[in-house]
Amino acid sequence: MTAYRLLALDMDGTLLTDDKKITEETRRWIRLAEEAGVKVIFATGRGMQTAGSFWDELGLQSPMVLLNGAEIWEGPGRLHERVYLGREDIRRLHGLAVDAGASYWGYSVESLTNNRHWNEDMFNRDWMKFGISHKDLAVIRKLREEVRSWGHLEITRSADINMEISLSGISKASGVQKVCKLLGITMDQVMAVGDHHNDLQLLLSAGLGIAMGNADEDVKLAADGVTDTNERNGVAKAIQKYLFQTDPAQFAG
Repeated sequence: MTAYRLLALDMDGTLLTDDKKITEETRRWIRLAEEAGVKVIFATGRGMQTAGSFWDELGLQSPMVLLNGAEIWEGPGRLHERVYLGREDIRRLHGLAVDAGASYWGYSVESLTNNRHWNEDMFNRDWMKFGISHKDLAVIRKLREEVRSWGHLEITRSADINMEISLSGISKASGVQKVCKLLGITMDQVMAVGDHHNDLQLLLSAGLGIAMGNADEDVKLAADGVTDTNERNGVAKAIQKYLFQTDPAQFAG
């Protein structure tokens, strides 16, 4: 029997291939993990608007950590918690993005909305996460530094060209900790798999943190182990090796 009772999976660059699919091999090993008594959850920067279909595809009844921890679900259709950014902060972040000529998007209860569809009515909504992207790395670094200087927001990234903003203290790690309380387990019973900086706190706080083969080098260095890439069934191989203690080389792919 595995020592881990919860498997927390990032989605993009981890669970999903580059064309946003879950391979049959990965689905099979997720099913085997569940049959062994391991709860399998998402710990993702995505919201329900873009994560829900994958939840349905896998048929999972477990909790979910969405929007980098700003939205927690106890199970399908059972919301546990939402944490909102302040409306004044949304105006400031929006203005910062516009002034920098950056792309931006936000997740509210109602929608995932990007700069092409943003209008004044959006400032009357409650937003859980706001994102900014700029292809110039010097510009996005400066934007991260500016928002970090405000002192009350959590800043992370899922790619080198972006920044993802939540309320201070909100992260995938804080979200998984809340799920652990719901399930009556501890963080040392969690195995987490991810690939980028918004996974880093979770990989460090979990009992076992595994980086993808395609992960950022800082993430690989901080992790307890490294699996294969998202294009080569890295999640399936991690489940096989670390949950079941068997050799991933036994299957092709």
